[in-house]
Order: sequence, then C-alpha cells, then structure tokens
Amino acid sequence: MNPRSPAAPDAVGRGAASLRPTMGLFWRTFLLLALLILGSTISLLQLFRLFEYEPSTLRNAYQIATVVNLTRNALQHTDPSQRTSLLQTLSTEEDFNVVARQPSDTWASFAPGTLETKLAAAVTERLGEGTIVASRVNGERGLWVGLTIDRESYWLQMDYERMRPIEDSAWLLWLLITSGLSLAGALFMARWVNRPLRRLFLATGRLREGQYHEALLREDESTRELAQLTQGFNRMVHRLSKAEEDRALMLAGLSHDLRTPLARLRLETELSVPDAQAREAMATDIEQMDGIIGQFLDYGRRAPQQPQALPLREQLERDIAPFVQSMQMDVRLSVPTGLLVEADPVALGRVISNLLENARRYGKSAADDRAHVTIQAARQAQMVWLQVRDHGPGVTPDLLPLLTQPFLRGEKARTSAAGAGLGLSIVERIVQQAGGQMHLTLPAGGGLAIDLLWPMAKAGPRGN
Repeated sequence: MNPRSPAAPDAVGRGAASLRPTMGLFWRTFLLLALLILGSTISLLQLFRLFEYEPSTLRNAYQIATVVNLTRNALQHTDPSQRTSLLQTLSTEEDFNVVARQPSDTWASFAPGTLETKLAAAVTERLGEGTIVASRVNGERGLWVGLTIDRESYWLQMDYERMRPIEDSAWLLWLLITSGLSLAGALFMARWVNRPLRRLFLATGRLREGQYHEALLREDESTRELAQLTQGFNRMVHRLSKAEEDRALMLAGLSHDLRTPLARLRLETELSVPDAQAREAMATDIEQMDGIIGQFLDYGRRAPQQPQALPLREQLERDIAPFVQSMQMDVRLSVPTGLLVEADPVALGRVISNLLENARRYGKSAADDRAHVTIQAARQAQMVWLQVRDHGPGVTPDLLPLLTQPFLRGEKARTSAAGAGLGLSIVERIVQQAGGQMHLTLPAGGGLAIDLLWPMAKAGPRGN
C-alpha cells in the first residue's frame, strides 16, 4: 500500500510550513546592527571622498602646478650655461627631477575615471593647453609634467604619492579595523539585549511542560522594564502552579468520589436484578458512565511526557492488540519496520487507543457492521507521518473542523453516544504536547482520516 494517501500531502505541507527554519531574534538583531554599521561606514567613506579626499587631491594639483611654474620661471631666468647646475641642485635638494625631453620618449596617461585623471585635468587647466601630464615616461612610474623653456623641452618628475592625500592601504586598513570593532560591538550588544529574552523563552518552555518551579526567573534585572516583566511572569507562574495543584486535587477527588459509588452500584445491580437483559443494560450504562468519567480525567490530566526513541511498528502492534481481537473491528497495519518516533509510550498508546475507539464507535461499515481501520506511516522530512483511517460513513465537511472541540459529536453519534465527545480533543492535546500536529481529512473513498505528524527520533531506542 502506498504510504502517501490523498490526505498526506496536505498534512505534510502544513507540517513542513511549521518546520520552516526562521531566523532567531539574536541573529536578526545582530544583522540589523551590522547593516546599520556597514551602511554608516559606507556613507562616511563617501562623505570623506567628497569633502576631503577629492578636494585634497585638487589642492595638491594646484601645488604641483605652482611647483612647475616656479621651476619653469627659475630655468627661464637662469643663464643657459648655469641650467645644468640648477637642475642638479633641484634633483638633489628637492623631491622632484627635471630631465631633458627626447623625441623618442614614450609616455602614458592616467586611467580615465580615477582621481588621478581629475588631478591631471586640474594641472593642465592651471598650466594651460598643451601641458602633458603622464603616469609613466619610458616605463618609469611617477608624476610627469612636460614643459617647454626657450624651445627646449623638459620632463619634470615628481613623487607619484603626491597625488594621494592618504594612501589607499592606510585608510582601507583603518576602515577594516573600525568595521571589525563595530561588528564585535554589535555582536556583544545583540547578545546582551537578547539574553533576558532567551531566558524568558527557556522559562516559557519549562512552563509549557509543567515545570513550574524551574520556570521562575531572577528578578534582579538591570533595567526597570525587564525587572517588571520578570516579576509579572513569576506571579503568573505562581498562579498557574496553584491552579494546577487545585485542578489535580479536584480530579483526584472526582475519580474517588464518583467511581467508588459506581463500583458499588454495579455490584448491587449484578446481585439484585433478576432480569438478565435488564441487568446487562444497567451494567452497560454504568460502564458508559465510568468511561465518560475516564474521558474527563484524561482530558484534564496533564501528566508530563517522557519521550524516548520508539520503534513505531512494534509499538503499534502492542497498542492495537486489544482491538484486533474484537469481532467488531478489522485493523490493518501498513508501517515500515525501522521507523523511529520520539514519543512517550504511554501517551502514544492513549492516542492510538482513542482513535481506534472512535473508529469502533462511529466508523462502522454499513455492509457488515464492522469498523475497518487502516493504519499507515511514512517518514516526512524530520517528522513521521502517521494516519489512522476508518471506512465508515464519515461526517459532513462543515462539521470536520469542529470534531476536535470538546463535548462535540456528529449528529449520527448523538443517537448512540457512548462518551463525552472528548476522544479527539484528548488526542490533539497529547500530540501537541509531544511537539506534533493533527489534521482531520475526508478521504475520497469515504470515512474519516486522522493524520498525525510526530517528531522523528534522533537516536536508537532507549529504555524499555
């Protein structure tokens, strides 16, 4: 039999949606802070380039043009016989060099679209048209400016770094250091801000499992809002703990005070009523009352589950054994071996028993007055899909969403009610406590199908 019934994709799709990974609050806070820091750093870098880097480059261009003009004027007003001595003095005492320009010299301009191009344009504008500003002459790198003096051509070579107010490696290094320190600060801030929320999240998980004393939080928080939050949470925990104790005491009293007289009443009925048919009917009514009380107790009981890795097929074979022996039921099991679920064996047994009892009461086939039930399972992502389906008359589609509400039964069930209408409600509560989901569907072939998504075990079986 194919483990994917028509109802399985819908249930699995909704389960997969609930398992879709989401970003935690810590990482979301850190990511937002990191984006804010990176955006601010990029904005500051652009402002630096706009208001400091480019103006400084242009100021350097004006200084370079001034040096070129002064050098040209000095050479023009120097006797030609003394120019060689002046050129040697400039080369040794200043940081630039003047060499004669030869017709065979080769030179290269700066790459377009860079700050160097703007600098070269500013120098050319200051010195006049025809000025040559090159990045390389005869393969030698530098800031080269071509000038003419008394029909003689020269190259004035300056240090290339004059064009850069700040070295690229320097500001990039400082930018990386600043960004790294800022991100480390953002990580610390995100951790510090989310630490109380993390403690509150863990406390709510313990509260959900009924561990009231372990759910209490420390009230000595550093901020007023967090202190008020923890105080309010602790007061809520105390009230829930007191309500839980009162509820457990009430259930224990109901179980003792109601079942004891029912047991006496059944004994008296069997001893005092001579009519066998009437005695059997009265005993059936007493058993029905006892079953209703049991459903109330099961619905109100919140015993903590102790999940362990269980082989699903072996567990189901034990749970369905009492129903397989019944002449009113036909249970077919289609579950692969080796499939493990993370479940409390008692809780899982109660789920299967309630579903089979529900099928026995309301899922009988009109052909042979027997309940034909199919149980199948398959692995779905990190969950186990388990379906219990009967082939009875089913219910109307408008009634399907209401079947898990307490004390609600279908119209057909009202005439032969043998319970309090809590069976599916109990199942849904147990499945949710185990971290799973339950969905009810109406298969195409008729009947009612209950799809369960149960956590899959991460290890082998533990315990008995």
